Amino acid sequence: MSHLYNSIEPNVIDDEMVQKAIEEQYPEDKRKLAEREDINFKNVTELQLSFRNILQIDNLWQFENLTKLQLDNNVIEKIEALDSLVHLVWLDLSFNNIEVIEGLDTLVKLQDLSLYNNRISKIEHMDMLQELQIFSIGKNNLTTLQDVIYLRRFKNLRTLNLIGNPLCDDEQYTLFVVAHLPDLVYLDFRLVCDTMREVAVLKYQDLTELLESEEAQALAQLKEKQAKQKELEYHKTAFVEYLNGSFLFDSMYAEDTEAAKLTCLPGVGELLQAYRKEFVSVCENLFNYGLKEYENREAEVSDFYKSLHEALTANQQEGRKIILDFENRKKRRLDEIHNASSYDIAESKRAKYKEDILQLSEALMTLEMLIADHLEEQIKDFKENIAVTASTLIENVKGMMTQCRDLENRHHEKLLEICIMTLEKSVKNELDKDLPADVQMLLVDKTTIVDAVNASHGIRLLKIDKRESNILSNTYRWQASVTEKAFQNEIDRNRNRVKEIIQYIDHLQEELDNVEILEPMQACKTAPDRDGCLFMPELPGILQVEGITSSIPP
Repeated sequence: MSHLYNSIEPNVIDDEMVQKAIEEQYPEDKRKLAEREDINFKNVTELQLSFRNILQIDNLWQFENLTKLQLDNNVIEKIEALDSLVHLVWLDLSFNNIEVIEGLDTLVKLQDLSLYNNRISKIEHMDMLQELQIFSIGKNNLTTLQDVIYLRRFKNLRTLNLIGNPLCDDEQYTLFVVAHLPDLVYLDFRLVCDTMREVAVLKYQDLTELLESEEAQALAQLKEKQAKQKELEYHKTAFVEYLNGSFLFDSMYAEDTEAAKLTCLPGVGELLQAYRKEFVSVCENLFNYGLKEYENREAEVSDFYKSLHEALTANQQEGRKIILDFENRKKRRLDEIHNASSYDIAESKRAKYKEDILQLSEALMTLEMLIADHLEEQIKDFKENIAVTASTLIENVKGMMTQCRDLENRHHEKLLEICIMTLEKSVKNELDKDLPADVQMLLVDKTTIVDAVNASHGIRLLKIDKRESNILSNTYRWQASVTEKAFQNEIDRNRNRVKEIIQYIDHLQEELDNVEILEPMQACKTAPDRDGCLFMPELPGILQVEGITSSIPP
């Protein structure tokens, strides 16, 4: 269909086009109303832009809650600009000029995808569509059966349409697809029967078993990678990532070319090995300490919020009791006002009830003030405890990093001694073996070798300082974040509670104001009027309209 549009000027997706498309989706009787109103694109869940000669997908970012999108029968050449449509479940791009499957990475909720009648030659770039259930890619340029194997990753795929592709001409096409997609229910609009499935599985058993083995291995590797990533994230929250091994030590030497040259000097290899062992041991001690302190910090925060919750729960129960007692009396009070035997009695009862509402307001506000004061004290204590925890962590981290620096300083001194001693032997031609040319260049004089060793020493100290600074910065940020969050949560809670109380009291007052007072009529005199009929004496104005009684001045 798309190929018929070549002689027509292509369109772009603009606000006018989508506005018109949305209006057309309304029933006939509501369309005029839709035309007069401003439509909020964020509220639109379905959009049909078929047969509009669209060349390029654009201007759809506003439809962030879209679940269904039809872009079929256009002249679209590239799948793009769909990143914001993260809630999309159904997407139709059939009858276009698309050559490559791409631009779908964010559509993780997509269940139904149609790319029917395009120019696609390879199934690819769909890894994120794990919810895919229906996939139509018939009448494209797929030539090899191996493309079908890519679809094995979609465990929810039940309906597949490939009809019209060159690969369908292969006499083994159907059996190959059914064998490699064992959970498929419908293929090319036909039900996959059990007999066909059995034949397919038997025919391609060797290939599918090999694939299953490879997939199981890949899955195991993925799970291992995810477990390591999860573990790393845990270490990061404890501020001690990569300290459970030689990472820091290795990073100190990774870019230090001068240090690498010096390892061939007599005795440096053994010296470096001993240094590495001691340094890594300190790092592992810091790592274990960091994890333990993280658990302690988490427990401290958890205990704080638990005590906070207990205090709030007790306060809320007391508040509910006060409100329940009031609500149990409320109907009786309102009925007494409504059915009072006189206006004065009603007003007296109204005033008394109004006073009760005021007392209720004061009781609830007092209760809130008490819990707010109590929580404020708890949060202050919490802040002090967190400060002590952070201070202890910082002090111990500094102590362990000082151990690392001391090890580096001792290593530097011993390395310098070896270098100077080697220089002296080199001058006297007393070396047991020839040294590489780049090392001999460092041994030309004492100044050169000392400068090289000092430069390497400075690089390593900088790495240690940077890692220490990283831990301390994270600790300070954690301290500020956890205390600020506690204070802000309480501010928000208090404001919301006061607002709730005010709204409740206003509601009670409004109920009271809406109570009508029925002023009873005086007894009718039974004296007949001149026509012999009973008459009613004049009373202070009582007007009754449609069952609603209201007072009117006499």
